[in-house]
Amino acid sequence: QVQLVESGGGLVQPGGSLRLSCAASGIFFGIDVMGWYRQAPGKERELVARIDTDRRNYADDVKGRFTISRDNAKNTVYLQMNSLRPEDTAVYYCNIVLYIGPQKGNYWGQGTQVTVSS
Repeated sequence: QVQLVESGGGLVQPGGSLRLSCAASGIFFGIDVMGWYRQAPGKERELVARIDTDRRNYADDVKGRFTISRDNAKNTVYLQMNSLRPEDTAVYYCNIVLYIGPQKGNYWGQGTQVTVSS
């Protein structure tokens, strides 16, 4: 049984910072791609950032403000969010692709609310 546990969301003023974490636990043999998505009310879930072995990709509107990183020893992915804007308000979900035997499994975190408001 694989589980992803997120933490770090909350309420922050515009211009502030938050750091999200997502840790994977359970039985698996390695980690492929790790990423963060977000879903605002009335909108579809969208990719924020993703990281594989040596590449990082970001949505255009977070480039220069958000940084994704991973700690393979801790099976954890992070999202450092700086210069937050009200339009960043959303539920943020981590997504991790794991090697479970000969195939890969796609797993989601439970979601954490990020609210940017004065």
